[in-house]
Amino acid sequence: MEPLLVIKNSDAGTADEETLERGLAVLREATSVEVAATSDPGELNGVLHRAGSRTIVVAGGDGSMHAVVSALHRRHELAERTLALLPLGTGNDFARGNDIPLEIEEAARVVLEGEVRPVDLVVDEVGEVVVNHVHAGAGAQASRRASVWKDRLHSVGVGKVNLGKLGYPIGAAMAAVKPPYVRLCVEVDGERVVDFDQPVLMVAVGNGSDVGGGTSLAPHADPESGKVDVMVARSIGPLARMGYAAQLVRGKHPERDDVIYLRGSTVSVSGDEFYCSADGEVYGPERHRTWHVEPAAYRMVLPRP
Repeated sequence: MEPLLVIKNSDAGTADEETLERGLAVLREATSVEVAATSDPGELNGVLHRAGSRTIVVAGGDGSMHAVVSALHRRHELAERTLALLPLGTGNDFARGNDIPLEIEEAARVVLEGEVRPVDLVVDEVGEVVVNHVHAGAGAQASRRASVWKDRLHSVGVGKVNLGKLGYPIGAAMAAVKPPYVRLCVEVDGERVVDFDQPVLMVAVGNGSDVGGGTSLAPHADPESGKVDVMVARSIGPLARMGYAAQLVRGKHPERDDVIYLRGSTVSVSGDEFYCSADGEVYGPERHRTWHVEPAAYRMVLPRP
């Protein structure tokens, strides 16, 4: 097998380092492995500059995957690259949505024995990428509040369980107390599906299915489909919101009458000020955002069917 370049976060904790070593042991039995630690975009760019033709193995979570893909996209090298993933994050939603095992040894075996397939990428009008998921409204508020609790709890663990994973549920519960209703115009492939006169709880654009450590916000999303799944929740009243939340945890919310669920290539959102959460990173406030799909933007080592 060809050599591998493993990119890890310099700021990873001791538990993540120990977990990574178990995965590296599996990889080193089959091939030569270089491990490079980066802590900022400049260091990452330098590592990518000398990657050559090697498969780039991202050791981390959704944020790490986003950082590497984004850097390669800016370098105009993404289409030439093959990536793989060793999940180390607290959420690991990209891994979940692509059936990559969360157990590090099993994920390492996928790197060695998996199938290389093209996957899609979502890009906005200013060139920022979305690897897995972007959402606005109550979900983004949950992510804003979750980030605080995630940081507080990340260093706390019980056995193999890292309590940082509780950040999103805590943030979601806090957001549910006073949800940020917004009036937005949502267009999918040029067709207006929601207008300003309909208050919106949240809008989601999914290249992958999961957010927040396993919540299937866009349960039917497929990063190999050439499309994104769009979910608009209009569950505004208290009872409607409770019903939406109950079905969300089971991935059944697309069946609700107050939920719009469809698939498209381009999504535009405009109207009241709103925050966005893209691959777990929150930005805003925004008045307008447009995302489009770049089909088969790069290659990924994924589990065989």
